[in-house]
Amino acid sequence: MSFLRFPLPEFASRRGRGVRVAGAGVALVFALAGCATNASSDGAAASSGSASPTHVTQVSDIQGADSDDTLTALEALPVKGKAPKTGYKRKNFGPAWADTDRNGCDTRNDVLNRDLSSVSHKPGTHDCKVKTGNLVDPYTGKDISFTAGKTTSSAVQIDHVVSLSNAWQTGAQQLSDDEKKELANDPLNLLAVDGPTNQGKSDGDAATWLPSNKQFHCDYVSRQVAVKTNYRLWVTQAEKNAIAGVLEGCPGEVLPSGDDAPEVGNTTDSVPEDTQVPEQPAPVEPAPAEPVAPAPAEPVAPAQGDSSYPNCSAAKAAGAAPLHAGSPGYSSKLDRDGDGVACE
Repeated sequence: MSFLRFPLPEFASRRGRGVRVAGAGVALVFALAGCATNASSDGAAASSGSASPTHVTQVSDIQGADSDDTLTALEALPVKGKAPKTGYKRKNFGPAWADTDRNGCDTRNDVLNRDLSSVSHKPGTHDCKVKTGNLVDPYTGKDISFTAGKTTSSAVQIDHVVSLSNAWQTGAQQLSDDEKKELANDPLNLLAVDGPTNQGKSDGDAATWLPSNKQFHCDYVSRQVAVKTNYRLWVTQAEKNAIAGVLEGCPGEVLPSGDDAPEVGNTTDSVPEDTQVPEQPAPVEPAPAEPVAPAPAEPVAPAQGDSSYPNCSAAKAAGAAPLHAGSPGYSSKLDRDGDGVACE
C-alpha cells in the first residue's frame, strides 16, 4: 500500500486577496481511486524530508461522487469519541509560526498578508512583516484596523480553524513531528480574526462553537472538513451532525484551498431557517498551558509576585509561547520588536 504526497499550498502573493475560487485546491484532498485507503486508519505515514514541505494525504474511499464536495468528504471522515487530552502541549506542533514554505516570511505574517487589505510593511523586512492593514473579520463581519504594536497587535489574532487541542484529541497524536508542524502552519487551517472572538472560541469544535457571522458558517465548516481530511483526523458524532446541519444551507459547498482569502459574506443576510446552528456558549478564557517541569536553573513559570516569564525559554518550556499583549505571562521586555507578540 502506498501513499500519495502533495505539496502544501503556497501563497500566490503577499498582498490583499480576492474571495475563494470554487473548487480550487481539490487535488490536495483526494486522488486516484486505485490508490484508495480507508480514511479511518490511525497509522501515520512518514513525512517528506525534502526542502519543500509536504504532507501525506490518505485517500478516502469515495465512489461516484464529486471529489471537491464538502458533504461527501464529511461522510468519508471516521467518527469516534475524543481521545484524552493527556500529553497535549503547544510545542508538540513545533515552534510557533515557523517558515514552513521557505519563503522568508513566518506563517503569522503570511496569513496577515493574505487576509488583510491596504497592507503596509515594516521597512527592511522584504514586504513580510505587516505594520498596518484592514481586516474584514470573517467571524464577526466587522471591520478592524490593524496596527502592529505592543498594545495593538492582539486586536487581530491568527486562529487555527481546527484548534491544535482538538486535533490532538482527534488523531493528531499519531502524526509525525513534521506533519504536526505542517498542521500548525497550514494556511488552510489559519485565519486572521478578531482577537477577543478568537479567545472566546478557545478549542471548541463545530458542535460547541460557530462564528456569530452566519454567512461564514459554510466556509468555516468546509475548512474544518478539508483539514481533517488532509491530516487523517476524525470527528465526533456531535461534531459531524453540527457540520452536516450547516451544510444543509449550502448544498454543493466545495472544499477551500489554503491560498484563498476567506469569503466573509454579508452579515445582514440570513441563513435558511432549517439550518441547524449550535447554541453559542458564553466566551471563556482559554485554559492555561500545562506546565513543564523546568531545569532548576531556569524556571518555567513567572516568579511569585510577577505576572511575566523571566525569558522566552521559560515561556516556551511552559508551552505558553507566543505571548500576546494583555495575556498572562506577557512582558514588553520579551517583545523585542514591539509588535505586541512576544517569544514568537
